[in-house]
Amino acid sequence: MKPFASSPPAHAIDTPPPDLRRAIVASAIGNATEWFDYGIYAYGVSYISAALFPGETAEATLFALATFAISFLVRPLGGLFWGPLGDRYGRKAVLGLTILLMAGATVGVGLIPSYALIGGWAPALLVVLRMVQGFSTGGEYGGAAIFMAEYAPDAKRGFYGSFLEVGTLAGFCGGALLMLGFSLALGDAAMRDWAWRLPFLLAGPLGLVGIYLRSRMEETPLFQEAEAQRDEATGKAPGLRHLLSHYRRPLLAMSGLVVALNVVNYTLLSYMPTYLQRRIGLDTDAALMVPIAGMLFMMLLLPFLGALSDRVGRKPLWRASLLGLVLLVIPLYHLMSLGPIQAAIGYVLLSLLYAPQLATISATFPAFFPTPVRFAGFALAYNLSTSLFGGTAPAVNAWLIDMTGNPLVPAYVMIAACLCGLLALDFTAESAGKPLPRT
Repeated sequence: MKPFASSPPAHAIDTPPPDLRRAIVASAIGNATEWFDYGIYAYGVSYISAALFPGETAEATLFALATFAISFLVRPLGGLFWGPLGDRYGRKAVLGLTILLMAGATVGVGLIPSYALIGGWAPALLVVLRMVQGFSTGGEYGGAAIFMAEYAPDAKRGFYGSFLEVGTLAGFCGGALLMLGFSLALGDAAMRDWAWRLPFLLAGPLGLVGIYLRSRMEETPLFQEAEAQRDEATGKAPGLRHLLSHYRRPLLAMSGLVVALNVVNYTLLSYMPTYLQRRIGLDTDAALMVPIAGMLFMMLLLPFLGALSDRVGRKPLWRASLLGLVLLVIPLYHLMSLGPIQAAIGYVLLSLLYAPQLATISATFPAFFPTPVRFAGFALAYNLSTSLFGGTAPAVNAWLIDMTGNPLVPAYVMIAACLCGLLALDFTAESAGKPLPRT
């Protein structure tokens, strides 16, 4: 099986180090804002379900997890909207709008009156705000990864791109630690009454910082080059019809990798606290601290893995990660069921196996498409696959465990997703050390 063909490489663009550092921070801050929301939602799901949903605890928690998944169902629409705009009007303009919407929606969740006050309007407002968050995220992640990739030097794209995922974990850990810190400081009664709202409100200042940083950045060199060439030709970006007609194979290949990436990602990051508490029996604090320890470990590891991918290639790291998870995820889930210490060890080992995928996203995925359709191609493939298989993973895992009574269901789902990723990897071209395709 041969990988899809890409356009001939062009001469690399050298980015001055100060511009490169600003691009890294400007890209990562939006990703941190997005995952800050996921962190506080995942770690505050029991408080959110009690405040905004009716019913018993287990039923309300399932509703809250389903609402978390709803935002992902809207992401393809966001990708279809923001992707072509990013290819036509620039990455910078789209990224400024998406971070504004994301932060605004997160703040809005913290302002929703409780179910006791307004009844069914409470979950309805939550659904609307999660949909706004998902719609904006449909353009945020792909745009940030592309922004980073188009600024980074070819020989170090893996290293610099890894800092986007450091921002992901920093945002998630920050949100999770904030929710946990408020819980420990204020107590369970205050959290259920009002204090669960505070972390959501703090997303406002974080978003304003991101808007400021992005407003000070120039458009990426590759987009400026493509824009100049487009002005000399037709003056129009190719559009979705051209993308779907000429890039079906890279769209499918990237989608397959995203299935593996995000089923593992959202199971480990978003669902694991609920799983450890409800299925393994850890107390609330232990169930929250185990994933945080694993994510802090991954944050330290990501730049080293990104740099390694620049030397040995992206595909060897992906293959090792996918095969390792297929072979070891069931034993590691058994290990996590033995107690708090074993749960921490098992989670850290799962994180170690998953980290090579996470570290190389920003270097791998933008190389699937040339500059004129890169934003639209990334947004469509990433968001459609994520909405169907990634963001729904927490709710699907919870439902399948309730239906089957088998706590190993998340491990089986991970294995199926990783097998899909291994198939897609055979249709993926190696991009390490090569310029991004231009035309």
